Amino acid sequence: MPDKTTFEKALNNLEEAVARLEKGQMPLDEALDCFEAGVQSANLCRKKLQAVETRIETLMKKVDGSLVAEPFGEGHNQDQD
Repeated sequence: MPDKTTFEKALNNLEEAVARLEKGQMPLDEALDCFEAGVQSANLCRKKLQAVETRIETLMKKVDGSLVAEPFGEGHNQDQD
């Protein structure tokens, strides 16, 4: 799976692989290929999420180098800059 695959596409591929495997109605070789594709999709999702986390941490660093951990969600106003 190429690195240009979006997170959403990789997640969709993973979900499809899981659904096919859960049905359990395919030959062993095909199931193994499906499992391998699912693992590759999961790894790509993990890699992309780690890249996003690193980018967010970089953006959240203060000028003095300290990292500001702020909860995302409750009480968070996205309109503030």
